[in-house]
Amino acid sequence: MTLVLASSSPRRKELLAQALFAAPNTQFDIVVPDIDETPQAGELAADYVVRLAIEKAKAGLALCQSCADANVIGSDTIVVLDGHILGKPRDRQEAQATLQSLAGRRHQVMTAVAVISASGCDSRLVITEVEFCHLSAQVIDAYIATTEPMDKAGAYGIQGLGGNFVTAIDGSYSAVVGLPLVETRELLAQRGYAL
Repeated sequence: MTLVLASSSPRRKELLAQALFAAPNTQFDIVVPDIDETPQAGELAADYVVRLAIEKAKAGLALCQSCADANVIGSDTIVVLDGHILGKPRDRQEAQATLQSLAGRRHQVMTAVAVISASGCDSRLVITEVEFCHLSAQVIDAYIATTEPMDKAGAYGIQGLGGNFVTAIDGSYSAVVGLPLVETRELLAQRGYAL
């Protein structure tokens, strides 16, 4: 069986390598699918993130047509505040507004993972509650100046400098980073990987 990660994220690559620690002979390839990530009208956040994970996995499988036994992993992570999806900021002002909205509050991080092959698709959704401390305008500006928030959902990376703002987490840390380890291992075990 060929294992493939459909993602350009270095964080997901590192996490998948961690998930495979008990199967040191299991290698994986990487493909980078290109899908439309526009939310559908009326789509709930949880449905949206699961759909994107599945679509990424499907697009990844299409890129592996020469490998009949491929198992392709797709994943997506979103930050949700008061039912609204907070995507990657388009500019400094949006990053600032996002971080101000998260300051001193709890929000949800939803990560979906899907594994697809010629025999079908399975997926899992993991929802983690994250609480931020209060943030001054000076701290927000200093964080944005590092550029870390600019390519992150919700304008922060918990595994980086953004971890300075997290006062509490209820759920899966690895899911907040980008790939839920327990659920990914479960999905792969169902596919016959000895983990």
